[in-house]
Amino acid sequence: MSLDEKNQLDRIKAEITDSFDEELEMQLEEDRLDELVAEGMSNGHESTLDRKVYFRELFRLQHELVRLQDWIQYKKLKALVIFEGRDSAGKGGAIKRVTQRLNPRVCRVVALPAPTERERHQWYFQRYVQHLPTAGEMVLFDRSWYNRAGVERVMGFCTPDELEEFFRSVPEFEAMLVRSGITLIKYWFSITDEEQEFRFKMRINDPLKQWKLSPMDLESRVHWEDYTKAKEEMLARTHTQTAPWSVVEAVDKKKARLNCISHLLSQFAYGDVPKEEIELPPRMRHDNYKRTPVPPELYVPDVF
Repeated sequence: MSLDEKNQLDRIKAEITDSFDEELEMQLEEDRLDELVAEGMSNGHESTLDRKVYFRELFRLQHELVRLQDWIQYKKLKALVIFEGRDSAGKGGAIKRVTQRLNPRVCRVVALPAPTERERHQWYFQRYVQHLPTAGEMVLFDRSWYNRAGVERVMGFCTPDELEEFFRSVPEFEAMLVRSGITLIKYWFSITDEEQEFRFKMRINDPLKQWKLSPMDLESRVHWEDYTKAKEEMLARTHTQTAPWSVVEAVDKKKARLNCISHLLSQFAYGDVPKEEIELPPRMRHDNYKRTPVPPELYVPDVF
């Protein structure tokens, strides 16, 4: 190996290490949040999972997710994963770790806003249907049609008749999705009353996270028991053999992410995809080519 080749290989290794640092930075920020409001509060929020173990297992599982992604694309599978849970239950953090190293053209996230006036008068499932996966795709729903069984029910955004029709329709709707070839996986992220209070206080005390607290989030604290009753009926009436629920214990965020990803991987009998060896072609060079200098005023100021 020549010196130039060795230097290039060292640089590639350094870049890969930097990509791992992205997850480290995210986790350090979350640890900073915990420390920000931990004084004077119950100290039962520290993860019992060693940080080195967490990162080692996360990177291993993310490598498997890449293999799963390739398999889904190769076999033209259709995968739909629903993430539900109370506000601040950790759905977004888990989704971020699932998608972090995947191709967004294969794995995409759907997080729909409140329905428009037109959508409110459509068939309830209509606005979700257009986001369902096609062959070779995995779609993650950050909240889904189960909004009707949760926030819409508790906050009075739907009538009792609309709610009952939803419960009648969901098993049939999801059975149709499965019969059409979609692998449907449903996760409920479960946290305690005390843990949600702790996480809300973290957001209140951190100016970088206050945007995450909406008026609806704050209102959900008032209606904790109503949401609990709604969740219990939702799980009882929509947990079917065709489309079962899987509950993720999410008080410990690190464990929740690893357990969720591990379970997700177990739902597919995936394997290695045959790939051709990739060779970087030589760059074409022409004697008459001259690079035009970039005007200095176009450069971003070199502050750092």
